[in-house]
Amino acid sequence: MCALAPCCAPTFIQPERNAVSYRNPVLPGFHPDPSVCRVGEDYYLVTSSFEYFPGVPVFHSRDLVHWRQIGHCLTRPGQLPLERAPSSTGIYAPTIRYHDGTFYMITTNVSDGRHFYVSAQDPAGEWSEPVWIDVREQIGGSIDPSLFFDDDGGVYLTCTGPGWKIFQVQIDLAGGKLLAEPRLISRGTGNRCPEGPHLYKIGGLYYLMLAEGGTEYGHLESIARSTSPWGPFEPCPHNPILTHRNVESPIQATGHADLIRAHDSSWWLVFLAVRPNGYPPCYHLGRETYLAPVTWTADGWPVVGDGGKVAPVMDVPTLPLHPWPALPIRDDFDALALALQWNFLRNPRAGDWSLTERPGWLRLKGSAVGLDDVDSPAFVGRRQQHFACRATTLIDFAPGRDGEEAGLCVRMNERHHAEIAVTRRLGQRRVVVRQRIGSLVAETASIDVEPGPLVLEVRADRDTYRFGFAPVGGDVRLIASAETRYLSTEVAGGFTGVYLGLYATGRGCPALAPADFDWFDYTALEESEA
Repeated sequence: MCALAPCCAPTFIQPERNAVSYRNPVLPGFHPDPSVCRVGEDYYLVTSSFEYFPGVPVFHSRDLVHWRQIGHCLTRPGQLPLERAPSSTGIYAPTIRYHDGTFYMITTNVSDGRHFYVSAQDPAGEWSEPVWIDVREQIGGSIDPSLFFDDDGGVYLTCTGPGWKIFQVQIDLAGGKLLAEPRLISRGTGNRCPEGPHLYKIGGLYYLMLAEGGTEYGHLESIARSTSPWGPFEPCPHNPILTHRNVESPIQATGHADLIRAHDSSWWLVFLAVRPNGYPPCYHLGRETYLAPVTWTADGWPVVGDGGKVAPVMDVPTLPLHPWPALPIRDDFDALALALQWNFLRNPRAGDWSLTERPGWLRLKGSAVGLDDVDSPAFVGRRQQHFACRATTLIDFAPGRDGEEAGLCVRMNERHHAEIAVTRRLGQRRVVVRQRIGSLVAETASIDVEPGPLVLEVRADRDTYRFGFAPVGGDVRLIASAETRYLSTEVAGGFTGVYLGLYATGRGCPALAPADFDWFDYTALEESEA
């Protein structure tokens, strides 16, 4: 037995029930860098949000399998300044922890360069103003901060610093003050790009878990332990504890994990992974949140899933399943606030949107800013969460001048998107489809249409987006298509996933006419239906 083995190694308590199947991912679509905490029999999870606002979505579960969104940690511009933040900057890798009656979420706004944390007694409510922790003077720029609360009252900040080194410092929780100089505690376990550190105390020992290998197809999770939170850390003899590199599986790039002990004493890991499509493989839905069971060896090392591998369908004992009601397919925009699944692009301008000027409709007022700009267009979007899906909206828009447009878009970033829009050319209203792939922009359909409301639709399968429109009550006419591949991370770059969005723009000038959207439908389809 290893010299550092706990006197009482963690054990996996087998629930007295048969195996239950659950499907991975447990949070499909762009939900990367998951972090989880437990309060009694309730579980709370956060993920990265990058350039989207509000930031850091918060999810609640009773079984770790089914999650419902209950809010966001960052809902005010003072918490989340994103003015002209380039795509795939903004909020990186949050960590959520619960201590002494309070929730804490710590993260980095890489557009600003400092770590900060916010707190709340109710994770579904308003979170505090940021408490800033700036370690740039001591170690330079850093990312992926995590908080650890020790038994003796010490509070530790662990983060990834320059050169992919892991640093740690004790802090004063009240004001974020550093209580000493940050110390280098790990260079990883021999793989490139150690990041995403989390420190745990289990069985009397301190475990340091890291993501390594880069957040691509060589991604992995490793773990080490010590008798001290400062190390030195002995690596697990069967590292990596999680990886799908060189594994034939529809799930790839597994890593950036967080460990949780459930209320029945079973252990679990939440982590990110991707679902590539085609050859060469590429993924456009983004990095998603997955779940795996954890067992422990006799000498106190974790074993994730099936020897470090997971499957799309997991047949394992779970907590008693507690599904939530499904989100409605249709959002009628009848409420006084947008539903939680909607996001803006960077900090929205208050005058660009309204739910009250035309009750029961979402009104977007196009500015000079458009989808090609690193700015804040009049845009409201939600994640694409299924390969096969249909997004449909009813738009009432009479462009006030040539060039004004509004419609339905499929967005990865400023340089990679596609849209179906209502616009005006030479005084005639038209429906157009446009694609942008890097520096190449092409209009692939343009059809004159009569005045009046129209239904716009995007229909997706694994390989293709199809764009169509119809008069109210008519059949949708598909008029153009675009390949999903050109909105993938492998082509477009970055760390996000595809959004389906409603937008309006004057394309260089403020729009004269508002664009009104009566409803929006998001329908998951069987892949044979798409």
